[in-house]
Amino acid sequence: MHRPTRRHLTVATALVAATTAVAVATSAGAFDSEKQAKDAIKGGKAKNVILLIGDGMGDSEITLARDYTVGANGRLNMDKFPLTGAYTTYAVHADGTPDYVTDSAASGTGWATGVKTVNGRISKTPGTDKAVPTLLELAKKTGYATGNVTTAELTDATPAVLDSHVTDRSCQGPADMAKCPTDTLAAGGPGSIAEQSVNHKVDVLLGGGKQRFDQKVTDGRYKGLTVTEQAQKLGYQVVTDKAGLKTVKPGKPVLGLFATGNVPVEWTGKAAAVGGTDPQRCVTSNANRPATTPSLADSATKAIQLLEAKQKAKHSNQGFFLQIEGASIDKQDHAADPCGQIGETAAFDRAVKVARAYAAKHPDTLVVTTADHGHTSQIVPLEATPPGLSSTLVTNEGQQLKVNYSTNTPGQSQEHTGTQVRIAAQGPQAYRVLGVTNQTDLFTTIREALRLR
Repeated sequence: MHRPTRRHLTVATALVAATTAVAVATSAGAFDSEKQAKDAIKGGKAKNVILLIGDGMGDSEITLARDYTVGANGRLNMDKFPLTGAYTTYAVHADGTPDYVTDSAASGTGWATGVKTVNGRISKTPGTDKAVPTLLELAKKTGYATGNVTTAELTDATPAVLDSHVTDRSCQGPADMAKCPTDTLAAGGPGSIAEQSVNHKVDVLLGGGKQRFDQKVTDGRYKGLTVTEQAQKLGYQVVTDKAGLKTVKPGKPVLGLFATGNVPVEWTGKAAAVGGTDPQRCVTSNANRPATTPSLADSATKAIQLLEAKQKAKHSNQGFFLQIEGASIDKQDHAADPCGQIGETAAFDRAVKVARAYAAKHPDTLVVTTADHGHTSQIVPLEATPPGLSSTLVTNEGQQLKVNYSTNTPGQSQEHTGTQVRIAAQGPQAYRVLGVTNQTDLFTTIREALRLR
């Protein structure tokens, strides 16, 4: 009798778990996706991978957005994946011991390289500060088209982990290198995050951070030019708004810089306060967000189109690897701004819809959605009087909901939490997200799906 291997047992167990979960979900009227679940158990190779990161999007952040926008019994797009698990997010100290609360640099390094590192470091080892190859670098080497889309500055930690290696996340532009002396061009290093991102010839770079790319290169071949000018020398099409994004053509790399800093948020409202706020409805617009700014869903759609077109033009059997980040869920959590936070989660969820719609037509696409770490917001009873910051919202169901922010002293930036976070997936190798895994296991999932070596 043939003895089943450990891998076969894992897949069989995953199939039972997934089918059971789907049966329960279907009976509850949540979604009918038994076929999706069974398809997701398949091992096999993925042609494309779309990784969606909701920065700071813990379970509380997801629940808050769901309750406010679609109701307690509703479902977001990110709730509709056939397979769901959780992963741990801790960083490490220089000696390898656990640092239980991560930042975005260390957490992103975990899935980008498969290696844990210290908080603040970008895709380098914790003790020896050595660069570690990233998924994007491996994908590019293997012939895949690559993309990096965010609502943060393109040089912020989460996008940076894929296309750069620096000792400290603050080293975003040529003028920002104080904490990375050995990474400077003058010292023989790779330069700032902005310089490295364009030197990597990532096919699609879309986000904010124009202020970093406007800085002048201080050494090497492009000395005296801005990083934007360097990008143009390297063949990049540079665009700054929605109209420009629509006009770019496949065949040449694209650098989209849609804001000086972070891309402005979509929703506004009163921030949480000590003692709470009067019940409020969120304003689903932002006077400080130019109408010419593409949404995250717009950027995701265009990135997929460009990456797919590039590979078709090359008649390549390889597809693409694309990371999409909803960055300001985290930033609005830090600011204890529930409306800003919910609006950014909703915007991220629309990008999830774009990715899932593409995968529905291209089932050889692995789609993964997760967070880098948990955050501060909590839904608490209306009668609670929390010692920190709180706000009362009136949801689309007409009910009041109280949100509390108490991971730091009022007036200070609210802090991350060390909780495990959701990870959900569909497509080839999606079964690997089931159960409780480690953040570094996501590196393995994507590497195996794309057969990267």
